[in-house]
Amino acid sequence: MADPAAGLEALMDAAWPAAERQDDGGWVLRAASGVTQRANSVWPRHEPGAAPHGRHAALRGARLWYRTRRLPLIFQVFDDPRYEALNALLDEEGFTRQSETLVLVRDAAPAPEEAPAGGVEVSDHPSEEWLRLWWSIDGRGGDAELAVARGILAGCPALYALIRDDDGVPAAVARLALPPMEPGWGGLYCLATRPDARRRGYAARVMGALLRAGTVRGLAGYWLLVMASSAGARELYARAGFREAGRYLYRQERPKRHLTGC
Repeated sequence: MADPAAGLEALMDAAWPAAERQDDGGWVLRAASGVTQRANSVWPRHEPGAAPHGRHAALRGARLWYRTRRLPLIFQVFDDPRYEALNALLDEEGFTRQSETLVLVRDAAPAPEEAPAGGVEVSDHPSEEWLRLWWSIDGRGGDAELAVARGILAGCPALYALIRDDDGVPAAVARLALPPMEPGWGGLYCLATRPDARRRGYAARVMGALLRAGTVRGLAGYWLLVMASSAGARELYARAGFREAGRYLYRQERPKRHLTGC
């Protein structure tokens, strides 16, 4: 990957595509009815023209674009020197910092402690069982929001893994996004385990099955996203051979207070 940071950002954008997007060659505005921060945030891919005035003009345009969709203005900003000027502007405008997320990567070679993949069902599309288990863990909302999420998943080719417990009930699921772009990398998303089935190795097995399936397809490497605060998940991914390659924050505009009363 010639520019690892920029390459990963493009892969991540392709792996979780928003229903609506406006791309003028600078900032990419993305919206999906408020379902997930990733699909409802600005990806500042390139510096707006005529900086620094370009950043202020782009910010005004982004405010209007999200306001017409009744969505908050949120930026997905990576920890990279390219975004120092943008972060300074967002600090000046009072944007919050939240949801610090790590981007982890590994190559296609099996990790020493990679779990066996026996008993894992892998398919090209998410079954209703897959969707319901994932949404029960990671989802925010009801059937309408799930329908939007289903559209996001369908926007990128992917593999879906599901493992059942001894009673045949879905215990854990995961998704391997396969963006049709160079380099040939896959992204692990939607790793979710039923609360009463945790600490039994199910998560490691569905992840291992997808990593093996990707390697069979000739992928060069993998990435995944994990909250910086999630120590347990980070330990699981470290055992699977993942290492940190970057991190990002979501910068959200604070609601404006309107004067009321007489």
